[in-house]
Amino acid sequence: MSPLNLAAHLGRDDFLAQVYHRQYLHVPGALPAPRELITWDDLNTILATNRMDPPRLRLSMDSEMLPQYRYSAPVSTRRHTVWQRLHPAELHARLTEGASLVIDAVDELHPGVGRANMELEQWLRTGVQTNLYASWTAREGFGVHWDDHDVVVAQVDGSKRWKIFGPTRTAPMYKDTEEPEPPPEKPLTEVVMRPGDLLYLPRGWWHSVAASEGEHSLHLTFGIQTTTGAQLVSWLADDLRRHDVLRLDLPVHAPPEEQADYLERLKKEVVEALGDPALIGRFMAARDAEDLTRMRPSLPHINGVPAVPGVRVSLTTARAELVPTDDGVTFRACGNEWDMATEAEPLLRRLLSAVPGSVSLGELADVAGVSVDDAAQVITELVGGQAVTVEGGAG
Repeated sequence: MSPLNLAAHLGRDDFLAQVYHRQYLHVPGALPAPRELITWDDLNTILATNRMDPPRLRLSMDSEMLPQYRYSAPVSTRRHTVWQRLHPAELHARLTEGASLVIDAVDELHPGVGRANMELEQWLRTGVQTNLYASWTAREGFGVHWDDHDVVVAQVDGSKRWKIFGPTRTAPMYKDTEEPEPPPEKPLTEVVMRPGDLLYLPRGWWHSVAASEGEHSLHLTFGIQTTTGAQLVSWLADDLRRHDVLRLDLPVHAPPEEQADYLERLKKEVVEALGDPALIGRFMAARDAEDLTRMRPSLPHINGVPAVPGVRVSLTTARAELVPTDDGVTFRACGNEWDMATEAEPLLRRLLSAVPGSVSLGELADVAGVSVDDAAQVITELVGGQAVTVEGGAG
């Protein structure tokens, strides 16, 4: 469990039924100890130990991204490569002037944030990317804008004022046919986010953010990937290629009556597929099985995972799927599929229930009633498909 457990604080089933994709939600004081997730010292360490070029690391002010040379300096290596090293004095000057500091996908750089992401991914069944925002002045870094994905904001330290204007287009998309109308002049509401507060905003809701309360601010924004009807139709087009009418060349040069006949045949297959009550479930299962999540490679155990009870293992995805079959179980994760004997089912279910944490080989063996050797063989197969990471990496 992460320090956040966002699902519980947002309301779990009530949130999904009444709030998700529908309206904003502010939960004051939801997180009793938000600094257990990430701290200013953690941010300093990330900046000191990672080489990050824009847009991964960027400074933003007045809705514009500052050029990198204004806060970093080029460094030439002895192998004749050049990278940009943060210049502390220039960085401090830009932040003092009112720039906001942003790190994209901080969940890939900080384990605590990564665990919180995995919990959200498991609950919402979609990908999540977390960005970090830090600011020190009341100057707005991004102006009034909308996002093409839902967000959950966790205020870690300091405070920030959010002006929320509401949507002017239903569910706008990154690739859309029209832009949303401009927002109204006056906000729908204003929310001051303080340490431990949570805020949920659906996509398309206009908002602006400023550290206008006279103090610094550190917050995380969990960006929730969309799952739309357009994506369902795109997936369905690929799924229907099993029917010859989808594989045939379009009758571009045929007379109108032949073209009409072709379209009728095509419509029949599409309409029949859309009439399947299980269609959305199949689509989501396919998406879950293909989820690669953030990279968590295991260094190789050359001769397989050692059969040592204390070795700890964890799934690299929160959206793996376990499906019982007539003669065993099928486990799908990270774009791969494994058919296993029924005896492996308790082991795999325990592995799933441990997300985002880890579990020992000994416990997996006990749960399944098999030897540690057998448990190690199952995990070795999953490691080969990048679905499991193993602590250590020798042998």
